[in-house]
Amino acid sequence: MSENIPLDLIGVRIELPTNTPILLLREQGGDRYLPIWIGTPEATSIALAREGISTERPLTHDLTAALIEELGATLTEVVVTELRGGTFYADLRLSIGDDIHIISSRPSDAVALAVRMDVPLFANPDVLNEAGVHIQDQSEEDEIAKFKEFLDEVGPEDFGPAPS
Repeated sequence: MSENIPLDLIGVRIELPTNTPILLLREQGGDRYLPIWIGTPEATSIALAREGISTERPLTHDLTAALIEELGATLTEVVVTELRGGTFYADLRLSIGDDIHIISSRPSDAVALAVRMDVPLFANPDVLNEAGVHIQDQSEEDEIAKFKEFLDEVGPEDFGPAPS
């Protein structure tokens, strides 16, 4: 099994004209981007955490992070593990003492927690090989323009049928 590939969170973008949020991750030191279509609540949660904005009452991801900490666990990493039937899967890797626990998660929820808990992001190499989008190293504006061009040509259905 290959070693997981570290990722950077580029952010959340809105695909036009559908106004669908996309989580954009980039391979560290590489030119592959991993676009993952996500829900609006998760996109909002990720964006708020990245900006350091706290809400009057905790959001679900804030509550989950507080529970992890209160129970004495440590979120050590988030891994986008698989793309199956057009759906991405991720794992939360938690440690409690010497015990390691792996909990399946939607990538959007996992990233929302990772941002709050300052935890590294990774992808299984097979996921990047299958769904990664190559964009040559250029200025961020050029990268975003090329990514927008890609979005004009691809839709969620290009990653396979959604599971029923």
